[in-house]
Amino acid sequence: MSDCCYRLVKDFLVKSMPAVRALVDSVQRHKESEFCRKVTFLEFVGGKKVSCSINGTHFYLRGSVEYTNPQLTAEEVQGIIGIRLLQVCANYYLESGMQNPVEADYNNLCEELKKPPNGYVLPFLLNTDDVEADRYSINPLRQSIIDSGQSAFPVANIKTDQLCVDKVFTEKYDGALISKEEVNLISEELLANNCYMDFVDAVKFRQMDMLSKVFGINFSFYTLRMPLSTLQIEKKDDLLHYIISEVHQSFQSIEQAYNCMGRSINKRTTLLTVPHSEKGYGSKRAAHGKIHFDNNNKLLNVSIKYKPTLLYPNGIDSNDVSITQGEDTFVVDAEKFVNYSYAETPSSPQFFLYALASPEDAALWHGVGAFAAPQLLQTYTLAHKACSKGLLIPNITEKFGLHCQTPLQFNLVPEDMWRNLKYQNIDASIGTIKNFDNFIQRGMRLEYLSEYK
Repeated sequence: MSDCCYRLVKDFLVKSMPAVRALVDSVQRHKESEFCRKVTFLEFVGGKKVSCSINGTHFYLRGSVEYTNPQLTAEEVQGIIGIRLLQVCANYYLESGMQNPVEADYNNLCEELKKPPNGYVLPFLLNTDDVEADRYSINPLRQSIIDSGQSAFPVANIKTDQLCVDKVFTEKYDGALISKEEVNLISEELLANNCYMDFVDAVKFRQMDMLSKVFGINFSFYTLRMPLSTLQIEKKDDLLHYIISEVHQSFQSIEQAYNCMGRSINKRTTLLTVPHSEKGYGSKRAAHGKIHFDNNNKLLNVSIKYKPTLLYPNGIDSNDVSITQGEDTFVVDAEKFVNYSYAETPSSPQFFLYALASPEDAALWHGVGAFAAPQLLQTYTLAHKACSKGLLIPNITEKFGLHCQTPLQFNLVPEDMWRNLKYQNIDASIGTIKNFDNFIQRGMRLEYLSEYK
């Protein structure tokens, strides 16, 4: 038995039992509903990507890693361990009944964590593929992403053939954001993968496999790429296409979406889905747009302008901020949204809209209140509530059998998030962590966000 695993499990049940109880209570109610949904995920088996369809009734627990950097970060590792602990504990207590843990429980849970995820509660990673490749200024491929003209591209469309490791970046951030071993791993996988997302997944799953041996925990996760990968394979009358079309049907439907975001529709400068430029640009950060209505409040068109824009700073040098480079201006007619087709009008819908199509029944957030925006969680929650009441995306239940109950929300408690011991940054690559004992001592504290405000 891994000592790391045992210590994590024991600490987790001391600090996070309220979250476990909340999850078990919700899962018990979910089992009574007998709601069944077929979900198709990706798996990485022996380094190869394969498609896997899951049938039957399950409770899906969503975690995530980022396509914005190939190397795993301390934050990401804590998140994936967090959802594994939640998932295994929930399944265990569903069988045994809630009780105060004893030595046998710790040992049994460690044995379950050695196995691939299974049971009624299933974890998966929802990885967003519409983001910029260096969104948080921690990508060691930074300069070649810019030089190849792909800095404002969504990661779903990036090719790796012109990318290479930036020596200036790796020398500056060695031991803080990246390690020499990770540079070698990244360089090796670049040669093997032309698709950027496949490349990132290959690096991270290899690192997760190595960490499985350290922590004694199996990290064989299912993965779901959204929204662009999903839109690319959908037909016009499929779920995500339907959501985009329906939310643009009228002034009232757009206003309802704005209400979920807590914004006034008067300025109309937040686009519900951001059209991509013919030049390939798709960065939501770089896109500036406006929704236009005619005199009868009927949607007329959407104007959009891409311009060079700073992204987000890393945890080491707040002045070293990556930039999206690209300029374009164009207008998209209303019909392209009202009767939406991704093949005709590629675009990136807002997270709160495409999250409605995710199979998640619960989600783990990373440091809401300090490192993650509370507004995003509030919008996400309001959208699910509005959808369940028929106020947003009407008839979605009748058409797709989709029940839009608000998923449970869990959070990595910000002050206890894992970080580099020397620099105290949560975006430190896992390769910069030479001794995991500090992580084990910090433990794993998750909170249940019953009504986050």
